[in-house]
Amino acid sequence: MLQIERLTKRYAGGTVALDQFSIELGPGVLGLLGPNGAGKTTLMSILATVLRPTSGSVRWKGNDALENPAEIRRVLGYLPQDFGVYDRLTGVEFLQYLGRLKGLSGRGLRASVDEMIDLVNLRNAASRPLGGYSGGMRQRIGIAQALLGNPEIVIVDEPTVGLDPEERVRFRNLLSELAHGRIVILSTHIVSDVEAVADRIAVIRKGKLVRIATPGELLAHAAGRVFRVVVGAEQLPQLQQSVAVSSISRKADGVHVRFVADTPRIGGAVEAEPTLEDAYLLTNVEAA
Repeated sequence: MLQIERLTKRYAGGTVALDQFSIELGPGVLGLLGPNGAGKTTLMSILATVLRPTSGSVRWKGNDALENPAEIRRVLGYLPQDFGVYDRLTGVEFLQYLGRLKGLSGRGLRASVDEMIDLVNLRNAASRPLGGYSGGMRQRIGIAQALLGNPEIVIVDEPTVGLDPEERVRFRNLLSELAHGRIVILSTHIVSDVEAVADRIAVIRKGKLVRIATPGELLAHAAGRVFRVVVGAEQLPQLQQSVAVSSISRKADGVHVRFVADTPRIGGAVEAEPTLEDAYLLTNVEAA
């Protein structure tokens, strides 16, 4: 069990990135959703013991992870948003180096590196220097290093950035498999990635936890408050000022608009089946 209690991070100048954030996590995938600057990366950096909070506590299996960071580092796999590599090392050398830092050695290290290389589909590039890797390949090697050593906690920040659609699906399937018996924390701006793998979703706004629920609970909360309407292009600016718009599609018969609201408000609007993006937008509107 990972227990986060009243976590606060205040930067120099007074900016509050996290504000009394509390949550309790067990095995499964937690998806973090929130706009840029919501505090997601700050939270993950604190949990990875890269950053210290201003106040609050993080406890892993009852032990204080902030006072004894080695306890959580031994069981942690972490992929930060800005992941750097050593350009002159090959993929295999890089993973072997990081594996040794995690305490792996000998046959166990070699077996783990081989497994990860295959898992992220980099076998044909494993002996090439990382300096020649594309952005997507670097992201995959980052995912591989996070999973070395069979960690009990996996923290990944925007892991599918730079991956093509096929690789994204492959990684989402991998996260789903990893969730058995371990804690996986996934932060992304791609709602479909969260919807595909998360057992629970935490919506963060201005450093606060505004809602935590299953995808099904979020969708149920939005039921009856999502609408669609077709308007002329000249009506669109006024519509965007009066309601929270979740999507716009221009077609031959006009502009098709989806929006969230308590009532239709607009003539011709009809109720629509909510998507997770609609539900996420509604949660942010309610928290504003």
